[in-house]
Amino acid sequence: MFLQRFISTTLPSSTRLFSSIGSHDLSKAISELNQEMESVFGEPPPSGLSGSIDNQSMTTRNSKLNTVEMDGKESFAGLTHIGSKGEAQMVDVSRKDISKRVAIARGKVILGQKVFDLVSANQMGKGDVVSVAKLAGICGAKQTSNLIPLCHNINLTHVRVDLALNPQDFSVEIEGEAASDGKTGVEMEALTAVTVAGLTVYDMCKAASKNIQITDIRLEHKTGGKSGDWSREK
Repeated sequence: MFLQRFISTTLPSSTRLFSSIGSHDLSKAISELNQEMESVFGEPPPSGLSGSIDNQSMTTRNSKLNTVEMDGKESFAGLTHIGSKGEAQMVDVSRKDISKRVAIARGKVILGQKVFDLVSANQMGKGDVVSVAKLAGICGAKQTSNLIPLCHNINLTHVRVDLALNPQDFSVEIEGEAASDGKTGVEMEALTAVTVAGLTVYDMCKAASKNIQITDIRLEHKTGGKSGDWSREK
């Protein structure tokens, strides 16, 4: 009964008080109310009221942290290709510094023993699989901005694509490297080189098997730019 009288007499006036004071005074008022309730009941009240205030302020802070400033406009969740309204946008790199940029990517095409033996012996009907895939990867890197909508059309200074036959798992291992002196990275060019080389291997071998797998395409290393150097942990 005492608890009912306490809540009915205290909480309404507290509600009116909270609605008429600022956030700093509100925190002070809540603290004083908690102390009063602790003196009456012998223990602090549940943290629901004060916790809801803290959660509200934390949510506000998080929402601010989840946006980034790009050329005077906010983008959602740190994704620079998304505008303030959630629309796709191409990043303006005009304010960025020119630097030497290099990226290395890798991937693998698992052939199976039958197809692997044919490729090793250069007996595939379409010709030399490794040589054609190497050229295809280089060409693919140069076409990245035509394939990926929001990629910049950049001047590549170097593209390297290497393919190696791995008899342990009957695969073709692919490594692609792209380099540029510019204002944006070349990670996508390296990844595209590896991807197109892998697709070419599949195309040249698919008559012998439909069970070929293109897998493990990933960025391994990059240098240059504002974010600096990065390497995949082994």
